Amino acid sequence: MAKITYIEHSGTEHNIEVETGKTVMQGAVDNFVEGIIGECGGCCSCATCHVIVDEAWYSKTGGPNESELEMLDAVPVLTPTSRLSCQLKVTEELDGLVVTLPEEQF
Repeated sequence: MAKITYIEHSGTEHNIEVETGKTVMQGAVDNFVEGIIGECGGCCSCATCHVIVDEAWYSKTGGPNESELEMLDAVPVLTPTSRLSCQLKVTEELDGLVVTLPEEQF
């Protein structure tokens, strides 16, 4: 298990323990975090699970691959630490991860 902090655009925080092996998106959807839709179910074919990874954690996420970069091009407000949470596999090393949700999803 890893503790993930999801911060809604409004500032509301959700501190959730997510099972290792799941994705950051699954942790949000399973725990009804508003702002993560996950429309494609984690197939990296939409951008409705966009999150902004805290700068201190970004390098630990491994960075996006080519298909994720293509999907990120569609988000309304892209940041240097934007990721699709369906592509962030939860590991013990991500215990303490902090992600902020954008104002709107695509």
